Amino acid sequence: MMKKVIIAGITGSMGQQAAQLVMKQSDCQLVAALAPHAQKLTNLPADVQIFEKLADVDIAADIWIDFTTPQAVFENTKYALEHQIRPIIGTSGLKDSQIEQLQALANKQHIGGLIAPNFGLSAVLLMKFAQEAAKYFPDAEVIEMHHQDKIDAPSATAIKTAQLIAQSRLKQPLTKDNSNEVAARGTDYQGVKVHSVRLPGYLAHEQVLFGGPGEALTIRQDSFDRSSFMQGVQVALDRVLDLSELVVGLEKIL
Repeated sequence: MMKKVIIAGITGSMGQQAAQLVMKQSDCQLVAALAPHAQKLTNLPADVQIFEKLADVDIAADIWIDFTTPQAVFENTKYALEHQIRPIIGTSGLKDSQIEQLQALANKQHIGGLIAPNFGLSAVLLMKFAQEAAKYFPDAEVIEMHHQDKIDAPSATAIKTAQLIAQSRLKQPLTKDNSNEVAARGTDYQGVKVHSVRLPGYLAHEQVLFGGPGEALTIRQDSFDRSSFMQGVQVALDRVLDLSELVVGLEKIL
């Protein structure tokens, strides 16, 4: 079966990488691209339809890959589900309430898909390791470091890591926030502090620091090139048609 693919956000770095990946697949066909100013693209096959607004999209497809913005991703995913197009969402910034709405819509439409806070396999493994470590070290803080152009902070990966830590704890953390400067302690997710760094020279990096009586554990991953994320996108392309619900987290399909 030839899988017909739409890529939203195709003018961005991740969108361009995803387009190259899709066009190399023997079982995939890039049929459409969506992004403001997408008409300026010159590296796409002539038969790829170009749309600059969601309202103009009018084409049948099997898969919707989204690397857009936090402002656009909810409506894009909603459109895909309503039109029986399976979404692979790499855009961060969706709120928990929005994800719940989209999952309910996917169930109503009897269609599956994937929302992945991170497509990097090292990041996915970090989250799995952190989830395991939290059983023994309930006191934890997350530091995420990204390039200066990343819009959302904290990152979706950091929030997902904090969620997994909070869910996995077998006992309550010992630490208490006694600081007068609460803002300096980062975002708080169920007692897990999450700190964001935005600097040139960085791409995507995360550390999870665990502390216990007389010892500490640090787990870290580093993504140095966006091409590393394509391994996860490849996994999603291979498996998304088999999903019966809207799944959150690449680790759920590994």
